[in-house]
Amino acid sequence: MHLAHLSITNFRNYVRCELDFSSPITIVQGANAQGKTNLLEAVYYLAAAESPRARSDRELINWLANEEQPPFARLEGRIEGSDAVREVSIALVNASDRLQKEIRVNGVKRRTLDLVGQMKVVLFMPEDIDLIAGSPKARRGYLDSAISQMERPYARSLHEYNRVLLQRNSLLRQLRDRPSGTHQLDFWDQRLIEEGSQLIASRLNTVAQLDELVQEIHTRLTGGEERLRLIYRCSLPLEGPEGLIQYRQLPLGGASGDGTSLAEALPSSADVSTVFRQQLAERQREEIDRGMTLVGPHRDDLRFLVGGVDMCTYGSRGQQRTIAVSLKLAEMDLIRSRTGEEPILLLDDVMSELDEDRRRYLMAAMHRDQQAIITTTDLHCFTASFLEQATVWGVQDGRIGRLA
Repeated sequence: MHLAHLSITNFRNYVRCELDFSSPITIVQGANAQGKTNLLEAVYYLAAAESPRARSDRELINWLANEEQPPFARLEGRIEGSDAVREVSIALVNASDRLQKEIRVNGVKRRTLDLVGQMKVVLFMPEDIDLIAGSPKARRGYLDSAISQMERPYARSLHEYNRVLLQRNSLLRQLRDRPSGTHQLDFWDQRLIEEGSQLIASRLNTVAQLDELVQEIHTRLTGGEERLRLIYRCSLPLEGPEGLIQYRQLPLGGASGDGTSLAEALPSSADVSTVFRQQLAERQREEIDRGMTLVGPHRDDLRFLVGGVDMCTYGSRGQQRTIAVSLKLAEMDLIRSRTGEEPILLLDDVMSELDEDRRRYLMAAMHRDQQAIITTTDLHCFTASFLEQATVWGVQDGRIGRLA
């Protein structure tokens, strides 16, 4: 998968920019606040139709565009995949105080759900340390974004689950004053179970595969001193104490010595459904009293253990940063394994956060047939041999020019 061309209009601090990506590796060098991160954000937005850092899409429209009537921003990209070439465009129009988003793929209007997966990306940012040290919501969001790129049905189930959850919570609040109407929950319970069970089963499978991959990567990054494990902590008591999901150690896509496959070692969506239904029945009174749904994928978490110690709580900043890098490298390998396509790697000034050994490992992890767009303030973070195979651009105040 390769982003061949990117056109930016009125996005962040870019007024107008046309870029051709002629080589697999592109390095963008510049001082802080010149537009390096904004460029990666533009590529990510073209893939996901959402920003990894903006609270509102309105923030993405260049303030100078307010002179336009109506103010707008537009991104366009030509993506060369293994099966076809796609022309993708996203326009944001701030018309009459109402923001409109229009997505087109090959000239045809599409929904956000149809866009996800057209261009697969893995984004590294210094803020990724918050995946480890931050809230469960951030970790759930990470899993949802990663899986949606690999499984189209997952994105649809997630969208439907969130819609059903909103309706069910509204009904629960109403039932506090009308307890005789609990039968109204039956329909929403069934829809919640159907979509939620699919989400949990997909997350379990993905976390199990990521765990297999991340162990080897993290061991190398730490010089063999640490062994990282990923644990999916489910709000449903599927297996083990306190809903902690345990599964057998199996090779990625393979089987154990007794012939047990990865899918067979994990609870199926049918297994999850049975437990989900029981929990909703047992906790119905408590949920009505509190006016919220207390179990389901929206209450789950992803944890990172080293030597049995929870790094989300007890890890040092250095350990958490290394875990974040290991996780993203594992995600890259998993996308490649499950889709047969190389994801585009977006690195936002990550090299300056790593020591020399980890920098070299990260550079070596980039495949020759994989596209990478890397931002930096200092080109000395890269080896001479790595720079020789890269196209180097400079950025200043939202204007990009080629340096090498």
